[in-house]
Amino acid sequence: MSSGNSFNDHPFSIKDCALIAVATGRRAYTLTELRNHIRDVRIDSIYHHFWGGLLGVGFEELEFNNDFANWCRKHLGEPALAEQLSVIDPVEYTDLEGLRGKLLDIIDERLDSNDISHFLRSSRAFEFTRSLLVIFDTGRRMNLPEDLPRVLPDLSTGSVFYHFIDARRRLEDGSDDFRFWLSSWGEDYSGLRRRLAGIDPFFSSLSQVRDELTMVCSEFLTREVG
Repeated sequence: MSSGNSFNDHPFSIKDCALIAVATGRRAYTLTELRNHIRDVRIDSIYHHFWGGLLGVGFEELEFNNDFANWCRKHLGEPALAEQLSVIDPVEYTDLEGLRGKLLDIIDERLDSNDISHFLRSSRAFEFTRSLLVIFDTGRRMNLPEDLPRVLPDLSTGSVFYHFIDARRRLEDGSDDFRFWLSSWGEDYSGLRRRLAGIDPFFSSLSQVRDELTMVCSEFLTREVG
């Protein structure tokens, strides 16, 4: 990338975070109960049950990436429904209410098409939980986009989560902090922003996401310099 770009007066401030799980008091033993709680629970609980596991909130090794699918498969005895729920990708929903609506649509379809689903009862309740995000400043800064390949490999998984995942519900355009920052540097980095937009963090671990971010930035910036 050409060194002729004017200096950006807004360095990238690297934050870290941790998720604190908070019980909501809501429990479901049947699919109908699950459906009704999904309809009424605070939206940050929906967020938690899709994204919370990435930061190691739970200690159990799970088959699927969201808690709803895992509970339906392991405890309710609804493997077909679990498969349907497991392929929901929250990255596709900039509005979390849209994600809630997708869950309800799939569960309603199952309840409408299979009478047995109304009577299945789990011996283990689905415990609705929500997340509190604790954020702290690492004191680290990036002044230039060319800093990305050097800094990204050392980011904690909490920093990756905060800047690349949680940012999507903070920024109006559903972007992430890296793309938002790069947009302030003009069109020279539009190609890099497009490539970062192509990274889907949901079906990978945070360390894998960090590796992919590093690879994409390294490849793009090396190519531009060359």
